[in-house]
Amino acid sequence: MNPVETYLRELRDIHSTGAAVPETSYYGCLERLLNEVGKTLKPKVRCVINLANRGAGIPDGGLFTPDQIKKDDPNPMKGQAPSRGVLEVKSTADEVAKIAASEQVARYCKKYGLVLVTNYRDFTLIARDPSGKVGPLESYRLAASEEEFWTAAAHPRTAAEQHGERFVGYLMRAMQHNAPLADPKDLAWFLASYARDALARVKGSNLPALASLRTALEESLGMKFRGDRGEHFFESTLIQTLFYGVFSAWVLWAKEHPPTDKTPFNWHEASAHLRVPVLRKLFHEFSEQGQLEDLNLVEVLNWATTALNRVDRASFFEGFEQHHAVQYFYEPFLEAYDPELRKQLGVWYTPPEIVTYMVKRVDRVLREELGVEDGLADPRVYVLDPCCGTGAFLVGVLDQIAATLRDKGGDALVSHDLKTAVQQRVFGFEILPAPYVVSHLQLGLRLADLQVPLTGKQRVGVYLTNALTGWEPPKEPQARLPFVEFQEEHDAADSVKQSTPILVILGNPPYNGFADIEVGEERDLSTAYRTTKKAPAPQGQGLNDLYIRFFRMAERRIVDKTHQGIVCYISNYSWLDG
Repeated sequence: MNPVETYLRELRDIHSTGAAVPETSYYGCLERLLNEVGKTLKPKVRCVINLANRGAGIPDGGLFTPDQIKKDDPNPMKGQAPSRGVLEVKSTADEVAKIAASEQVARYCKKYGLVLVTNYRDFTLIARDPSGKVGPLESYRLAASEEEFWTAAAHPRTAAEQHGERFVGYLMRAMQHNAPLADPKDLAWFLASYARDALARVKGSNLPALASLRTALEESLGMKFRGDRGEHFFESTLIQTLFYGVFSAWVLWAKEHPPTDKTPFNWHEASAHLRVPVLRKLFHEFSEQGQLEDLNLVEVLNWATTALNRVDRASFFEGFEQHHAVQYFYEPFLEAYDPELRKQLGVWYTPPEIVTYMVKRVDRVLREELGVEDGLADPRVYVLDPCCGTGAFLVGVLDQIAATLRDKGGDALVSHDLKTAVQQRVFGFEILPAPYVVSHLQLGLRLADLQVPLTGKQRVGVYLTNALTGWEPPKEPQARLPFVEFQEEHDAADSVKQSTPILVILGNPPYNGFADIEVGEERDLSTAYRTTKKAPAPQGQGLNDLYIRFFRMAERRIVDKTHQGIVCYISNYSWLDG
């Protein structure tokens, strides 16, 4: 049973006896809820009710980690404060705001640093900042009034379906607030948790600005969001873009502020750090202050910013850069944020060994079979990853070009040639805004590592576009897109598709289609494979898989346009046996 359902059911059963003491009779329900959630954490967190007085009064409970509980010590808690904070609990008739502002909570906060205040229906985390000031952090409300709460508790399953995931996520964050935050995957989980909360707030919104963004995305990507899953795709995409925009801005901000700099990051300034016009526009249109207030997202972004500001930046970036965590930061984020969408979109991590092998194999074939002496480093070689995701293959190509240039002893030209390559002949297409954000971030950071940072309005050749459409000029005049930034991005991508002599197409195309998302000309891409005389029966089985369309797009582009070249894809096994 869902721990939230169990919690509400137990509260209801005790309340229905009519014999309960308003505050203390329900302690056990809260303790069991916190322990059920706490045991899923690493390290586990244990709730202990009624702590000893350590000079600030008697807290109603405390949150401890295993290192504080020594089973062979006859007096294990002596002198130890609960590392994850204390609890202040009042009856359902009391108001959390008044409890949180009390002198008692201020004393607890001064002593323990963190207090989770609750009346069983409303929860607020109170903390002391580095200057010693006490104030609220995150809050969660199960019901606005005592009457509403007991009405909801009478139907625990329904209430748990409404609140369960978000409420559990809130409690997990509250119990980990005092934990060190340095591992990229831990930060990905925190941001994903906030993003889930934000997505729940956006569901069903019908704001004019969202409608114009929807139109811009549909028209620029050549797709229509239809049905419940199409609607979810659109809303989830916007939330991902918002949080990845903030995350990317934080990464770039951190590059300008060493760990010794205590200046806090501010999400309101995020768009200033985003280099690509279409991304800035997408972020700005969705994150405009009035819009966020209407969607009730400002406080969620504030919470996420608090998490970013407590990251141990020195440790985080050491692991982030050493292990190429930009590349696979997106996957654990999406797994925690929306696992069904991740499965639907085929967002899977490509091991760096595979990426390296494929890039080197392409470089070798260019040299040995097509007579291109410098391989990928040759200025005549135009490269495309049509489903670039977070940019792993593009970074691999960039590294191979850099290695070749250095081997030739051209250090003086490495900087110029690398920047020219990544802007004018190494291209990536991506249909999802969130990985599009990450690919620009990843390539920008890699260029900085190679001592060729982008400056001013410079950008890499990664475009937000549907790689399966737009390869031929439209027969009829096309209406302009709603925003000039989207139109410019669309035109730049079409220029690559229609005018660039692409010689290499490589990558890891998605296998699944986009359910409930209508596409135009894509379907025709698999038609050529339905006429073969040697197809196993039933003819055409599996030809609707999305990766088949990427094969046909690449084959047609190389054969019909460039007349020579290389296609290097990771494929589904059905490409061979079906």
